[in-house]
Amino acid sequence: MTVAQEVAVEVRLFAMLRERARTGKLELRLPAGATVADALARLAEQDAGLGELLARLPVSTAVNREYAPAATVLESGDELALIPPVSGGSGADGAVHASVREEPLSAERLTAAVADPRAGAIVVFQGVTREIAALDYEAYAEMALAQITSILYECVGRHALCAAAAEHRVGRVELGEPRVVVAVSAPHREEAFAGAREAIDAIKAHAPIWKREESDGGGDWVEGTVPDGRVAPVAPEGS
Repeated sequence: MTVAQEVAVEVRLFAMLRERARTGKLELRLPAGATVADALARLAEQDAGLGELLARLPVSTAVNREYAPAATVLESGDELALIPPVSGGSGADGAVHASVREEPLSAERLTAAVADPRAGAIVVFQGVTREIAALDYEAYAEMALAQITSILYECVGRHALCAAAAEHRVGRVELGEPRVVVAVSAPHREEAFAGAREAIDAIKAHAPIWKREESDGGGDWVEGTVPDGRVAPVAPEGS
């Protein structure tokens, strides 16, 4: 039996990491048994600009759309995502709805999605673009959808909600337009308010979504929070 001498993984880059590398995807070949930390070190060696950014920017890493620590061993075919700080920052079947979409959001649609005959209260939160002309959102859409869905299920269970729904925009969001909408229903208002607050706070803190403030001179990525799975920054050789 032949033992593999190397593994090939696909690396996904987002927001400022994607811009620095000038690509959102690249293939990385590593020795068999290599870890996430080894992959980050190899990236820093191969691209000095990307390495410089990794040296000062705390990132989280995900393997196959699950947050993973630096010691995780990689296998051929794995998808390794480098996730910069995100800009923020179930019960019965059918109780949860989540979406990451380019189309405009609708509070009315989400209100209808959580309507339930058991509910005495429905709370809807809309986060809207303010003060600047527009925000441009980028997401690791597949993982963001999984994270938002998991967050909503946890909120349903923790606060005895009847239903929960959340949608987040990607792409350009003009001044005054909703960029995120959360709706929950519950038998009583206390549970509804608590569930909605927890849902939006967790989405802002953990979903891999980034935003850039657009201006006449271009735009700047908004600093955010480091989500679960943070790994130590990797310094280029000789630093």
